Amino acid sequence: MIFKDSQVAVIDGVRTPFMKSPGGKAQDLTAYDLARMALNNLKHRHNFIASDCDQVVMGSVIQNAATSNIAREALIGAGLDVSIPAYSVTMACISGNVAITNTAQAIQSGAIKIGIAGGVESMSDAPVRISHQLKKTLMQAQKAKGLKGYWQVFKDFKFKSLAPVAPAIAEFSTGLTMGQDADQLAAKFNISREQQDAYALRSHQLAAQAWAEGHFDQEVEFITIPPKFEVIAQDNTFYADSSMEKLASLKPVFVRPHGTVTAGNASPLTDGAAVSLLMSVSEAKARNLNPQVVIEGFTFSGQTPKGELLLGPAYTLSRLLNEANLKIADIDVFEIHEAFAGQVLANLAALQDETFCREQLGLDKAFGEIPMDKINTQGGSLSLGHPFGATGSRLLTAATRRLLQSKGNYAVISACAAGGLGSSILLKKIG
Repeated sequence: MIFKDSQVAVIDGVRTPFMKSPGGKAQDLTAYDLARMALNNLKHRHNFIASDCDQVVMGSVIQNAATSNIAREALIGAGLDVSIPAYSVTMACISGNVAITNTAQAIQSGAIKIGIAGGVESMSDAPVRISHQLKKTLMQAQKAKGLKGYWQVFKDFKFKSLAPVAPAIAEFSTGLTMGQDADQLAAKFNISREQQDAYALRSHQLAAQAWAEGHFDQEVEFITIPPKFEVIAQDNTFYADSSMEKLASLKPVFVRPHGTVTAGNASPLTDGAAVSLLMSVSEAKARNLNPQVVIEGFTFSGQTPKGELLLGPAYTLSRLLNEANLKIADIDVFEIHEAFAGQVLANLAALQDETFCREQLGLDKAFGEIPMDKINTQGGSLSLGHPFGATGSRLLTAATRRLLQSKGNYAVISACAAGGLGSSILLKKIG
Protein backbone atom coordinates (compact mmCIF):
# COMPACT_ATOMS: atom_id res chain seq x y z
CA MET A 1 0.00 0.00 0.00
CA ILE A 2 1.36 3.41 -1.01
CA PHE A 3 -0.25 6.44 0.63
CA LYS A 4 -1.29 9.12 -1.82
CA ASP A 5 -0.01 12.41 -0.40
CA SER A 6 1.05 10.84 2.91
CA GLN A 7 -0.14 12.60 6.04
CA VAL A 8 1.68 10.34 8.51
CA ALA A 9 4.62 12.12 10.12
CA VAL A 10 7.23 10.36 12.24
CA ILE A 11 7.76 12.80 15.09
CA ASP A 12 9.92 10.98 17.62
CA GLY A 13 11.10 7.61 18.84
CA VAL A 14 12.38 6.53 22.23
CA ARG A 15 13.41 3.23 23.73
CA THR A 16 14.86 1.67 26.82
CA PRO A 17 18.39 0.33 26.67
CA PHE A 18 18.29 -3.15 25.16
CA MET A 19 19.61 -5.74 27.59
CA LYS A 20 20.76 -9.33 27.11
CA SER A 21 18.53 -11.96 28.66
CA PRO A 22 17.56 -14.12 30.40
CA GLY A 23 19.42 -13.51 33.64
CA GLY A 24 20.59 -10.06 32.53
CA LYS A 25 20.18 -6.55 33.86
CA ALA A 26 16.41 -6.59 33.36
CA GLN A 27 15.76 -10.02 34.84
CA ASP A 28 13.60 -8.58 37.62
CA LEU A 29 11.52 -6.42 35.27
CA THR A 30 8.40 -7.58 33.47
CA ALA A 31 7.33 -6.59 29.97
CA TYR A 32 4.83 -4.28 31.65
CA ASP A 33 7.63 -2.49 33.49
CA LEU A 34 9.66 -1.98 30.31
CA ALA A 35 6.67 -0.80 28.24
CA ARG A 36 5.58 1.58 31.00
CA MET A 37 9.10 3.05 31.19
CA ALA A 38 9.25 3.64 27.44
CA LEU A 39 5.84 5.34 27.36
CA ASN A 40 6.70 7.40 30.42
CA ASN A 41 9.91 8.65 28.80
CA LEU A 42 8.01 9.62 25.65
CA LYS A 43 5.45 11.44 27.82
CA HIS A 44 8.22 13.44 29.52
CA ARG A 45 9.42 14.61 26.10
CA HIS A 46 5.95 15.47 24.83
CA ASN A 47 3.72 16.33 27.77
CA PHE A 48 0.61 16.77 25.64
CA ILE A 49 0.35 13.02 24.93
CA ALA A 50 -0.60 12.40 28.55
CA SER A 51 -4.11 13.52 27.65
CA ASP A 52 -4.06 14.49 23.98
CA CYS A 53 -3.43 11.20 22.17
CA ASP A 54 -5.92 9.19 20.15
CA GLN A 55 -4.60 5.66 20.61
CA VAL A 56 -1.67 3.50 21.70
CA VAL A 57 -0.74 0.28 19.88
CA MET A 58 2.05 -2.04 21.02
CA GLY A 59 3.43 -5.29 19.68
CA SER A 60 4.44 -8.21 21.86
CA VAL A 61 5.18 -11.86 21.18
CA ILE A 62 5.75 -13.71 24.46
CA GLN A 63 2.88 -12.46 26.58
CA ASN A 64 2.37 -12.55 30.31
CA ALA A 65 -1.23 -13.62 30.89
CA ALA A 66 -1.59 -11.05 33.67
CA THR A 67 -0.98 -8.21 31.18
CA SER A 68 -2.14 -9.73 27.91
CA ASN A 69 -3.14 -6.29 26.58
CA ILE A 70 0.25 -4.85 27.41
CA ALA A 71 -0.44 -1.56 25.60
CA ARG A 72 -3.39 -0.75 27.84
CA GLU A 73 -1.67 -1.72 31.08
CA ALA A 74 1.48 0.23 30.18
CA LEU A 75 -0.59 3.28 29.24
CA ILE A 76 -2.26 3.26 32.64
CA GLY A 77 1.03 2.64 34.42
CA ALA A 78 2.73 5.51 32.59
CA GLY A 79 0.05 7.94 33.68
CA LEU A 80 -1.57 8.61 30.33
CA ASP A 81 -5.25 9.49 30.43
CA VAL A 82 -7.36 6.36 30.89
CA SER A 83 -9.78 7.61 28.23
CA ILE A 84 -7.15 6.86 25.55
CA PRO A 85 -7.83 3.46 23.94
CA ALA A 86 -4.95 1.02 23.61
CA TYR A 87 -4.57 -2.41 22.10
CA SER A 88 -1.83 -4.96 21.52
CA VAL A 89 -0.86 -6.88 18.40
CA THR A 90 1.29 -9.90 17.71
CA MET A 91 2.93 -10.93 14.44
CA ALA A 92 6.15 -12.52 15.64
CA CYS A 93 9.24 -10.36 15.04
CA ILE A 94 7.27 -7.78 13.01
CA SER A 95 4.71 -7.11 15.75
CA GLY A 96 6.12 -3.59 16.14
CA ASN A 97 5.83 -3.07 12.38
CA VAL A 98 2.13 -3.94 12.55
CA ALA A 99 1.64 -1.50 15.42
CA ILE A 100 3.27 1.20 13.28
CA THR A 101 1.31 0.49 10.10
CA ASN A 102 -2.02 0.14 11.93
CA THR A 103 -1.42 3.55 13.47
CA ALA A 104 -0.29 5.01 10.15
CA GLN A 105 -3.43 3.79 8.40
CA ALA A 106 -5.61 5.30 11.10
CA ILE A 107 -3.87 8.67 10.72
CA GLN A 108 -3.91 8.57 6.91
CA SER A 109 -7.64 7.81 6.92
CA GLY A 110 -8.36 10.72 9.25
CA ALA A 111 -9.66 8.47 12.01
CA ILE A 112 -7.01 9.78 14.43
CA LYS A 113 -4.49 12.62 14.54
CA ILE A 114 -1.98 11.43 17.15
CA GLY A 115 -0.90 7.86 17.83
CA ILE A 116 1.81 6.01 19.70
CA ALA A 117 3.09 2.75 18.21
CA GLY A 118 5.79 0.44 19.43
CA GLY A 119 6.39 -2.79 21.27
CA VAL A 120 8.05 -4.62 24.09
CA GLU A 121 9.57 -7.97 24.94
CA SER A 122 10.89 -9.51 28.11
CA MET A 123 12.60 -12.81 27.56
CA SER A 124 13.40 -12.74 31.28
CA ASP A 125 9.67 -12.79 32.00
CA ALA A 126 8.81 -15.55 29.53
CA PRO A 127 5.87 -17.60 30.84
CA VAL A 128 6.65 -21.15 31.91
CA ARG A 129 3.72 -23.52 31.45
CA ILE A 130 2.72 -26.63 33.33
CA SER A 131 2.48 -29.89 31.42
CA HIS A 132 -0.73 -30.87 29.67
CA GLN A 133 -1.02 -33.94 31.90
CA LEU A 134 -0.73 -31.87 35.09
CA LYS A 135 -3.26 -29.37 33.78
CA LYS A 136 -5.67 -32.20 32.97
CA THR A 137 -5.20 -33.75 36.41
CA LEU A 138 -5.80 -30.46 38.22
CA MET A 139 -8.97 -29.80 36.23
CA GLN A 140 -10.28 -33.25 37.10
CA ALA A 141 -9.37 -32.73 40.76
CA GLN A 142 -11.60 -29.66 40.88
CA LYS A 143 -14.60 -31.87 40.14
CA ALA A 144 -13.58 -34.77 42.40
CA LYS A 145 -15.73 -35.54 45.44
CA GLY A 146 -14.47 -37.31 48.52
CA LEU A 147 -11.41 -39.46 49.05
CA LYS A 148 -12.51 -42.00 46.45
CA GLY A 149 -12.89 -39.31 43.83
CA TYR A 150 -9.42 -37.93 44.52
CA TRP A 151 -7.97 -41.45 44.38
CA GLN A 152 -9.43 -41.96 40.92
CA VAL A 153 -7.85 -38.74 39.74
CA PHE A 154 -4.38 -39.22 41.24
CA LYS A 155 -3.88 -43.00 41.18
CA ASP A 156 -2.07 -42.90 37.84
CA PHE A 157 -0.36 -39.54 38.42
CA LYS A 158 3.23 -39.37 37.17
CA PHE A 159 5.61 -37.12 39.07
CA LYS A 160 7.45 -36.27 35.84
CA SER A 161 4.36 -34.28 34.79
CA LEU A 162 5.32 -31.73 37.47
CA ALA A 163 8.25 -30.61 35.34
CA PRO A 164 7.66 -27.10 33.89
CA VAL A 165 7.34 -26.68 30.13
CA ALA A 166 9.60 -23.97 28.69
CA PRO A 167 8.35 -21.79 25.80
CA ALA A 168 8.80 -23.51 22.45
CA ILE A 169 11.55 -22.14 20.21
CA ALA A 170 10.71 -24.25 17.16
CA GLU A 171 8.36 -23.34 14.35
CA PHE A 172 4.99 -24.98 14.99
CA SER A 173 4.52 -25.86 11.31
CA THR A 174 7.98 -27.28 10.60
CA GLY A 175 9.43 -28.31 13.96
CA LEU A 176 12.67 -26.49 13.10
CA THR A 177 14.16 -23.70 15.14
CA MET A 178 14.74 -20.37 13.45
CA GLY A 179 18.48 -20.96 13.80
CA GLN A 180 18.20 -24.21 11.86
CA ASP A 181 16.29 -22.39 9.14
CA ALA A 182 18.96 -19.68 9.08
CA ASP A 183 21.62 -22.34 8.62
CA GLN A 184 19.71 -23.90 5.74
CA LEU A 185 19.05 -20.53 4.12
CA ALA A 186 22.71 -19.56 4.30
CA ALA A 187 23.65 -22.87 2.67
CA LYS A 188 21.01 -22.38 -0.05
CA PHE A 189 22.55 -19.06 -1.09
CA ASN A 190 26.17 -20.14 -0.50
CA ILE A 191 26.78 -17.76 2.42
CA SER A 192 29.93 -18.96 4.14
CA ARG A 193 30.68 -18.97 7.87
CA GLU A 194 33.41 -16.39 7.25
CA GLN A 195 30.99 -14.06 5.46
CA GLN A 196 28.53 -14.34 8.33
CA ASP A 197 31.17 -13.64 10.95
CA ALA A 198 32.46 -10.67 8.97
CA TYR A 199 28.95 -9.21 8.75
CA ALA A 200 28.39 -9.77 12.48
CA LEU A 201 31.70 -8.05 13.28
CA ARG A 202 30.66 -5.11 11.10
CA SER A 203 27.42 -4.80 13.04
CA HIS A 204 29.17 -4.77 16.42
CA GLN A 205 31.81 -2.29 15.29
CA LEU A 206 29.24 0.07 13.80
CA ALA A 207 27.07 -0.10 16.93
CA ALA A 208 30.07 0.69 19.15
CA GLN A 209 31.04 3.57 16.88
CA ALA A 210 27.48 4.94 16.81
CA TRP A 211 27.29 4.88 20.60
CA ALA A 212 30.67 6.60 20.87
CA GLU A 213 29.58 9.30 18.41
CA GLY A 214 26.35 9.98 20.32
CA HIS A 215 23.87 8.79 17.69
CA PHE A 216 21.75 7.03 20.32
CA ASP A 217 21.75 9.87 22.86
CA GLN A 218 18.28 11.09 21.83
CA GLU A 219 16.87 7.64 21.17
CA VAL A 220 17.78 5.72 24.33
CA GLU A 221 16.53 7.00 27.69
CA PHE A 222 18.04 5.63 30.88
CA ILE A 223 16.03 3.41 33.21
CA THR A 224 16.51 2.50 36.86
CA ILE A 225 16.23 -1.06 38.06
CA PRO A 226 15.04 -1.83 41.60
CA PRO A 227 15.75 -2.73 44.34
CA LYS A 228 19.06 -0.81 44.20
CA PHE A 229 17.80 1.40 41.36
CA GLU A 230 20.83 0.82 39.24
CA VAL A 231 20.92 3.25 36.33
CA ILE A 232 21.12 1.61 32.89
CA ALA A 233 21.78 4.07 30.08
CA GLN A 234 23.29 1.97 27.27
CA ASP A 235 22.66 -1.27 25.42
CA ASN A 236 24.78 -4.11 26.77
CA THR A 237 24.31 -6.27 23.70
CA PHE A 238 27.24 -5.16 21.52
CA TYR A 239 30.91 -6.08 21.73
CA ALA A 240 33.30 -3.26 20.87
CA ASP A 241 36.27 -5.60 21.22
CA SER A 242 34.96 -8.40 19.03
CA SER A 243 37.20 -9.78 16.28
CA MET A 244 37.15 -12.30 13.49
CA GLU A 245 39.38 -14.56 15.60
CA LYS A 246 36.92 -14.51 18.51
CA LEU A 247 33.95 -15.11 16.25
CA ALA A 248 35.71 -17.93 14.42
CA SER A 249 36.37 -19.71 17.72
CA LEU A 250 32.66 -20.15 18.46
CA LYS A 251 31.02 -23.47 17.71
CA PRO A 252 27.82 -23.92 15.69
CA VAL A 253 24.69 -23.75 17.85
CA PHE A 254 21.86 -25.16 15.77
CA VAL A 255 23.34 -27.55 13.22
CA ARG A 256 26.23 -29.51 14.68
CA PRO A 257 29.03 -29.99 13.91
CA HIS A 258 29.02 -28.45 10.44
CA GLY A 259 26.56 -25.58 10.73
CA THR A 260 27.54 -21.94 10.24
CA VAL A 261 25.21 -20.13 12.66
CA THR A 262 26.82 -19.41 16.02
CA ALA A 263 26.04 -17.28 19.05
CA GLY A 264 28.34 -14.67 17.53
CA ASN A 265 26.51 -14.22 14.22
CA ALA A 266 22.96 -14.47 15.63
CA SER A 267 20.99 -11.76 17.43
CA PRO A 268 20.94 -12.20 21.22
CA LEU A 269 17.87 -12.84 23.35
CA THR A 270 16.96 -9.37 24.55
CA ASP A 271 14.74 -7.44 26.95
CA GLY A 272 13.55 -3.97 25.98
CA ALA A 273 10.79 -1.64 24.82
CA ALA A 274 10.51 1.04 22.13
CA VAL A 275 7.78 3.47 21.10
CA SER A 276 7.28 5.91 18.24
CA LEU A 277 5.15 9.07 18.13
CA LEU A 278 3.22 9.38 14.88
CA MET A 279 1.04 12.31 13.95
CA SER A 280 -0.82 13.83 11.03
CA VAL A 281 1.32 16.38 9.21
CA SER A 282 -1.25 19.13 9.79
CA GLU A 283 -1.46 18.37 13.52
CA ALA A 284 2.33 18.35 13.82
CA LYS A 285 2.59 21.72 12.09
CA ALA A 286 -0.15 23.15 14.30
CA ARG A 287 1.93 22.11 17.32
CA ASN A 288 5.13 23.57 15.78
CA LEU A 289 6.79 20.15 15.74
CA ASN A 290 8.36 20.59 12.27
CA PRO A 291 7.49 17.26 10.61
CA GLN A 292 10.34 16.15 8.35
CA VAL A 293 9.73 12.47 7.58
CA VAL A 294 6.50 10.70 6.62
CA ILE A 295 5.50 7.07 6.19
CA GLU A 296 4.95 6.76 2.46
CA GLY A 297 3.71 3.16 2.34
CA PHE A 298 4.21 -0.41 3.45
CA THR A 299 3.73 -4.03 2.53
CA PHE A 300 3.59 -7.39 4.30
CA SER A 301 4.24 -10.86 2.94
CA GLY A 302 3.60 -14.46 3.77
CA GLN A 303 5.64 -17.28 2.25
CA THR A 304 6.17 -20.92 3.05
CA PRO A 305 8.02 -21.51 6.34
CA LYS A 306 9.70 -24.51 4.69
CA GLY A 307 12.88 -23.06 3.26
CA GLU A 308 11.65 -19.45 3.01
CA LEU A 309 10.97 -18.66 6.66
CA LEU A 310 13.43 -15.75 6.79
CA LEU A 311 13.07 -14.35 3.26
CA GLY A 312 10.52 -11.67 4.19
CA PRO A 313 12.80 -8.75 3.22
CA ALA A 314 13.40 -10.16 -0.27
CA TYR A 315 9.66 -10.52 -0.87
CA THR A 316 8.58 -7.20 0.62
CA LEU A 317 11.41 -4.88 -0.44
CA SER A 318 10.95 -5.71 -4.11
CA ARG A 319 7.15 -5.49 -3.92
CA LEU A 320 7.12 -2.19 -2.04
CA LEU A 321 9.64 -0.41 -4.24
CA ASN A 322 7.94 -1.62 -7.41
CA GLU A 323 4.59 -0.39 -6.11
CA ALA A 324 6.14 2.99 -5.29
CA ASN A 325 7.83 3.08 -8.73
CA LEU A 326 11.24 3.35 -7.07
CA LYS A 327 14.53 1.59 -7.64
CA ILE A 328 17.26 0.56 -5.21
CA ALA A 329 19.28 3.60 -6.29
CA ASP A 330 16.44 5.87 -5.13
CA ILE A 331 16.68 4.59 -1.55
CA ASP A 332 19.34 6.27 0.58
CA VAL A 333 18.85 4.38 3.84
CA PHE A 334 18.09 0.71 4.46
CA GLU A 335 17.41 -0.61 7.96
CA ILE A 336 17.12 -4.40 7.73
CA HIS A 337 16.42 -6.50 10.79
CA GLU A 338 19.39 -8.76 11.57
CA ALA A 339 17.94 -11.92 13.06
CA PHE A 340 21.06 -13.71 11.81
CA ALA A 341 23.98 -12.52 9.72
CA GLY A 342 23.29 -15.36 7.29
CA GLN A 343 19.65 -14.30 6.98
CA VAL A 344 20.55 -10.74 5.97
CA LEU A 345 23.18 -11.87 3.48
CA ALA A 346 20.86 -14.52 2.02
CA ASN A 347 18.12 -11.93 1.43
CA LEU A 348 20.59 -9.62 -0.28
CA ALA A 349 21.78 -12.54 -2.41
CA ALA A 350 18.20 -13.54 -3.25
CA LEU A 351 17.49 -10.08 -4.66
CA GLN A 352 20.48 -10.51 -6.98
CA ASP A 353 19.51 -14.05 -8.01
CA GLU A 354 17.72 -13.96 -11.37
CA THR A 355 16.17 -17.40 -10.92
CA PHE A 356 14.76 -16.57 -7.49
CA CYS A 357 13.48 -13.20 -8.68
CA ARG A 358 11.77 -14.75 -11.70
CA GLU A 359 10.30 -17.80 -10.02
CA GLN A 360 9.47 -16.46 -6.56
CA LEU A 361 9.03 -12.72 -7.00
CA GLY A 362 7.51 -12.73 -10.48
CA LEU A 363 10.08 -10.31 -11.86
CA ASP A 364 11.58 -10.47 -15.33
CA LYS A 365 15.13 -10.07 -14.02
CA ALA A 366 17.14 -9.84 -10.82
CA PHE A 367 15.94 -7.03 -8.57
CA GLY A 368 19.45 -5.80 -7.94
CA GLU A 369 22.22 -5.26 -5.42
CA ILE A 370 21.73 -3.10 -2.34
CA PRO A 371 25.04 -1.35 -1.56
CA MET A 372 26.36 -2.33 1.86
CA ASP A 373 27.16 1.30 2.68
CA LYS A 374 23.42 1.99 2.77
CA ILE A 375 22.56 -0.85 5.15
CA ASN A 376 22.48 -0.62 8.96
CA THR A 377 25.38 1.82 9.17
CA GLN A 378 24.87 2.39 12.91
CA GLY A 379 24.53 -1.25 13.90
CA GLY A 380 21.60 -3.63 13.82
CA SER A 381 19.83 -6.37 15.73
CA LEU A 382 22.97 -8.52 15.86
CA SER A 383 24.69 -5.90 18.00
CA LEU A 384 21.89 -3.76 19.42
CA GLY A 385 19.64 -6.67 20.35
CA HIS A 386 16.22 -7.91 19.33
CA PRO A 387 13.34 -7.65 21.81
CA PHE A 388 10.82 -9.19 19.40
CA GLY A 389 7.95 -6.72 19.75
CA ALA A 390 10.19 -3.65 20.04
CA THR A 391 12.40 -4.06 16.97
CA GLY A 392 9.97 -2.42 14.52
CA SER A 393 10.00 0.85 16.45
CA ARG A 394 13.79 0.74 16.79
CA LEU A 395 14.12 0.27 13.03
CA LEU A 396 11.76 3.19 12.38
CA THR A 397 13.69 5.52 14.68
CA ALA A 398 17.04 4.46 13.22
CA ALA A 399 15.88 4.91 9.64
CA THR A 400 14.36 8.32 10.39
CA ARG A 401 17.52 9.52 12.12
CA ARG A 402 19.80 8.30 9.35
CA LEU A 403 17.57 9.77 6.65
CA LEU A 404 17.66 13.18 8.31
CA GLN A 405 21.44 12.91 8.62
CA SER A 406 21.71 12.11 4.91
CA LYS A 407 21.15 14.25 1.84
CA GLY A 408 18.71 11.70 0.48
CA ASN A 409 14.94 11.47 0.21
CA TYR A 410 13.91 7.86 0.95
CA ALA A 411 14.47 5.18 3.56
CA VAL A 412 13.14 1.65 3.94
CA ILE A 413 12.89 -0.60 6.97
CA SER A 414 12.46 -4.33 6.46
CA ALA A 415 12.24 -7.46 8.58
CA CYS A 416 11.56 -11.18 8.53
CA ALA A 417 9.44 -12.97 11.11
CA ALA A 418 8.55 -16.44 12.32
CA GLY A 419 5.81 -18.19 10.40
CA GLY A 420 7.26 -17.16 7.04
CA LEU A 421 6.25 -13.49 7.34
CA GLY A 422 7.86 -10.27 6.16
CA SER A 423 7.41 -6.51 6.35
CA SER A 424 8.80 -3.40 4.68
CA ILE A 425 7.92 0.24 5.35
CA LEU A 426 8.85 3.18 3.10
CA LEU A 427 9.77 6.59 4.53
CA LYS A 428 10.11 9.92 2.68
CA LYS A 429 11.82 13.14 3.73
CA ILE A 430 9.54 16.16 3.37
CA GLY A 431 11.48 18.79 5.31
